[in-house]
Amino acid sequence: MTAELPSDTHEGLIVAIARCGDREAFARLFQHFAPRVKSYLQRSGMEFSAAEELAQDVLLSVWRKAGQYDPQCATASAWIFGIARNLRIDAFRRLQLAMQDVTRAEDVKPVPLADALLAIEQTSQRMREAIGALPADQVEMLQLAFFEDRSHSEIVALLGIPLGTIKSRLRLAISKLRSALKDQA
Repeated sequence: MTAELPSDTHEGLIVAIARCGDREAFARLFQHFAPRVKSYLQRSGMEFSAAEELAQDVLLSVWRKAGQYDPQCATASAWIFGIARNLRIDAFRRLQLAMQDVTRAEDVKPVPLADALLAIEQTSQRMREAIGALPADQVEMLQLAFFEDRSHSEIVALLGIPLGTIKSRLRLAISKLRSALKDQA
């Protein structure tokens, strides 16, 4: 900053802030740029309250970074709106990361407690024993209908057995399983 800038320009106000922490210069700069920066942020898609908060952050950055400003490289307006743009991008990235964290947290399945795992294993064992006690034709119907996910018409075509027989074997098998599992519970 070789040349002395007039203190009534925005560039001169930033230089005054950098040199001696001039609060009056900052107040004038704030009064001029705060509504403009907030409007810019809202036009870029931010909500009112977020834009207002970020506009304040932008101008606080101007206060803190005033010593880095070089009037030979950019106008005050370009420098301030560059800060606003960068802080808006940073805010957007933080929001994206937060959204990813929430998504990851939703994807994580809770680990069942040991007693829940034990109960599941015991139920599975009882189910295997109950299926093992069924006649072979009923086990075959359960296998095809539930484990292989075949429709009744597919089973008819596969085995050549009437539909009524298939339905009655499935009904009997399910009834026996319910009874066996209820007795063991």
